[in-house]
Amino acid sequence: MKLGAFSVSLNVKDINASKEFYEKLGFQTYGGEIAQNWVIMKNEDTIIGLFQGMFEKNILTFNPGWNSNAENLEFYTDVRELQKQLKEKGMKLQTKADETTKGPAHFTLEDPDGNQILIDQHR
Repeated sequence: MKLGAFSVSLNVKDINASKEFYEKLGFQTYGGEIAQNWVIMKNEDTIIGLFQGMFEKNILTFNPGWNSNAENLEFYTDVRELQKQLKEKGMKLQTKADETTKGPAHFTLEDPDGNQILIDQHR
């Protein structure tokens, strides 16, 4: 099962303090809007998202259709197909993508320890 690009979305208390901390670890701003309390940072192939006040927990994020540079992949498994495969395996989903649509969509699930996982397709 190919899930696409991987990143960790971190729930932070102070977006500016967190951004400064991760810059000291060698991360550079890659996207986002700090004025809106979110920023995407990258260190080589490692991607993290810093989000202040947007969700309660840290989230493991996968982006079908993207590589680690947020570039479109020619071949990938659509998010609705991934959702179908997981449902067939008996996985419980917290939210579901509308399987009658095409293009951007997402679904969420949790691992056995309550860690949130977001499968988020942007194209």
